[in-house]
Amino acid sequence: MVQPISTRSELVTAPQGRVASMILWGAAGIGVLALLAAAALWFHYGTAVFFEMITAGISACF
Repeated sequence: MVQPISTRSELVTAPQGRVASMILWGAAGIGVLALLAAAALWFHYGTAVFFEMITAGISACF
């Protein structure tokens, strides 16, 4: 029977709480960037053009 080279205690793993926290902070950062980009487009183009750009972008995807 084949035995593993390293035991479980020798493997280096990140704590589960830390990985989950990093994923959560990353998702929150992306969300904040998306909101800032939307606000910048809103102020630059105005409401009518902003909504037309959003609908054109969505319709281009489908």
